[in-house]
Amino acid sequence: MKIGKLIKQPTGYTAFIPDKFPPIQGVNLNAKTQQLHAKASLMVGKLDGITQLLPDLDFFIFMYIRKEASRSSEIEGTRATMVDVIKTEAEIDNKLPEDVDRILHYIKAMNYGLKRVEELPLSLRFISEVHRVLLEGTIDAPGKTPGEFRKSQNWIGGGSPNTAKFVPPPPAGMVSALGDLEKFLYSEDEYPPLIKAALVHAQFETIHPFLDGNGRTGRLLTTFYLCKLGILERPVLYLSEYFLNNQQAYYDALNTYHSENGEIAVWLDFFLDGIAIIAAEAIEVSKKINDLTKKDTIKIQSLGRRAKTGMTVLENLYKLPIISVRKVEGWTGLSRTQSNELVQKLIQLNILEQRDKDVEYGREFRYKDYLRLFTNE
Repeated sequence: MKIGKLIKQPTGYTAFIPDKFPPIQGVNLNAKTQQLHAKASLMVGKLDGITQLLPDLDFFIFMYIRKEASRSSEIEGTRATMVDVIKTEAEIDNKLPEDVDRILHYIKAMNYGLKRVEELPLSLRFISEVHRVLLEGTIDAPGKTPGEFRKSQNWIGGGSPNTAKFVPPPPAGMVSALGDLEKFLYSEDEYPPLIKAALVHAQFETIHPFLDGNGRTGRLLTTFYLCKLGILERPVLYLSEYFLNNQQAYYDALNTYHSENGEIAVWLDFFLDGIAIIAAEAIEVSKKINDLTKKDTIKIQSLGRRAKTGMTVLENLYKLPIISVRKVEGWTGLSRTQSNELVQKLIQLNILEQRDKDVEYGREFRYKDYLRLFTNE
């Protein structure tokens, strides 16, 4: 099923012009897509149930937002990692990659959007606001007009539209296509929520309405859309890990979606499979967090008179699993010496691990078992 056509522009290059969206004839789901949709819906329901049992769901979400921000930015070539982000927030290391700022802005945009979506409809205004927060003040911002839809032609790959792999619609066609997308965002129709989420992401990437940051904005939009539709009680499903692990297949599926022949089913199958895979992984992580919490709480109880402050540290480690002794001072109100002693006890209990054992100043301690649930570093 074609969703648009290639049309030669006055200056000689060929651009993709989307048809009316959604397709007038509707989107027919074949047997395979229906099966994948059923599995994805089942796994999302299970995830929503099990995450409600976590000791502190907000901390779990906080870690997943960091992971999503890191993975989504990595798709675009960012070299900084989730660990770099946590170290920045813990004020441990000033020798971090410059592009860690991209991830921090992604987190800022995610948190902004999750709050804003509660009071504002999913709309072009909402999308432009999120884009502004994502790009403004970053190394990518100069000349890219954060928060403004483009007024010039962009393209993907190649040195110009003439040699590009894909050329989105020119500004006039872009405005019309964005209008259709906005109506689809809040329309009540027969499309199942996960199918709508898949179509929204692919259509947004096809339109490519900004001069930069389209991929990251599109992936953010997927999370906001799933939350707005009420598919999840809380935002605990993030797809960038799946997109990154299958990066070429991600690009291929999107390219197939907006190819001249057009094959929506390829994209839908890829997206739905990702929903099921990521939901299953998040369920396993949830179980492991519960087990780890019980195990380490028992360990903390063995600290006697320091058990109370030990629990304070443990609870904060779920949000910030890389710390310094100074951070423990701030959390507990203990002196420098007492905080250092508590950290040493947590190391003996095999809860914390000192990263560089030969370092005397600026020491870094990690809640290693918890951190490994979110990153391989």
